Amino acid sequence: MLEKQQIAKELRQLFPLTIVKKNEPLNKYTYTKTGGAGDIVVFPNTKEDVQGIVKWVHEHKVPLTILGNSSNVIIKDGGIRGVVIILTDLNEVEIKKNKLVVQSGASIIETAQKALSANLTGLEFACGIPGSVGGAVFMNAGAYGGEVKTVIKSVEVVTLEGKRHVYSNEEMAFGYRTSVIQERGDIVLETVFELEKGKFEHIKEKMDELTELRESKQPLEYPSCGSVFKRPTGYFTGKLIQDAGLQGKIWGGAQISTKHAGFIVNINNATATDYLELIAYIQKTIKEVYDVTLETEVRVIGENLVENIAAVPS
Repeated sequence: MLEKQQIAKELRQLFPLTIVKKNEPLNKYTYTKTGGAGDIVVFPNTKEDVQGIVKWVHEHKVPLTILGNSSNVIIKDGGIRGVVIILTDLNEVEIKKNKLVVQSGASIIETAQKALSANLTGLEFACGIPGSVGGAVFMNAGAYGGEVKTVIKSVEVVTLEGKRHVYSNEEMAFGYRTSVIQERGDIVLETVFELEKGKFEHIKEKMDELTELRESKQPLEYPSCGSVFKRPTGYFTGKLIQDAGLQGKIWGGAQISTKHAGFIVNINNATATDYLELIAYIQKTIKEVYDVTLETEVRVIGENLVENIAAVPS
């Protein structure tokens, strides 16, 4: 692989409008406030630059990682090698009659607000989801009975080889917290949401109701990665953790939230390792007590500082 200095130099020359940083601490961008440094971190603000960078990285066989708002991700303490593309500067939202054309780095919360301003209904459920549109599409994000798959018309992506492609809703093969782009590794560039005309006061009333519900039940006062685990069939994750007597447990600087047991919060300069060891401990306990396997919803990426994380105590 090329040296970091050479990668940064070439990317700056080829893409002068894109910000390029070396050895950039990624805890500045994650919602958990944890994670090591990225070798080369770039912030493109056009679809063409994203495509060009992805193609260059592919041709030079440099490892590539894509991040949006980093709200549902844990980056390990050893950081990320190669090139990290952070898409938050690719954030335009355009209203076209009953459609929203939204670039992948735009906030899904701000997108829901744009829909409200245009009297468009269908995205109310997303008014409190803290991620980017690209991340929401990638994992078919949902809340309070809604999922993005129900309001998506099409998704424009760039493949890992640097080619542009548009998927229809059906081709996205959405499932519970999954989509086809998770399997193929495509990078979301832009999404078209197809909504319906509604009344401003009705849409706002629903959004206010969901916002109040979220604020009353979720630990928004601390850094966290949102809901850590997928919901196992027939169970509620938070209740399982609570009934197992784990709620409030502290591991290093991380804690199972006393407000909602499905969340792990950073209460005292937690590391990513604190998070991962606590996640493993929860999984081990729930398996032993209830014979239920908890799968993580949060995406874990990067490298450990030490080759092996310490074994979880019994």
